[in-house]
Amino acid sequence: MTGDRLDDPRRARLRERLETIRTRSQKSNSWRSVTHYFSALVNREGVVPVKARLSREDLRFLASARDEVIAFCELGLRLLDLHQPRDGGISSDPRSPVRRCRACMWRWPCPTIRAVEESVERPPGS
Repeated sequence: MTGDRLDDPRRARLRERLETIRTRSQKSNSWRSVTHYFSALVNREGVVPVKARLSREDLRFLASARDEVIAFCELGLRLLDLHQPRDGGISSDPRSPVRRCRACMWRWPCPTIRAVEESVERPPGS
């Protein structure tokens, strides 16, 4: 499949990176259940004095989680900038024109925007 996007080294590298982040995230423990408890422990200095048992996976995840979340937000914003509806529309009915995406020319909203929307609007913990 030479020339096919499956052989694209950039795509393969990105896929590997995303899968690594996902695997690391899945191996770490969720802090969701204890955050409500921790918020009640905030002291006068505005911090929570906590003694926690963290696994190696938790530490690896926490070490880069902030930067990775920022990077994913930037990715989402760039996708939103790239994939947006074209001005005007194509149709024989001017009252209901078919709108298309500027980047991929799919009908609006395009699959990319639907995928971003689905990921961003997913309820926490699902």
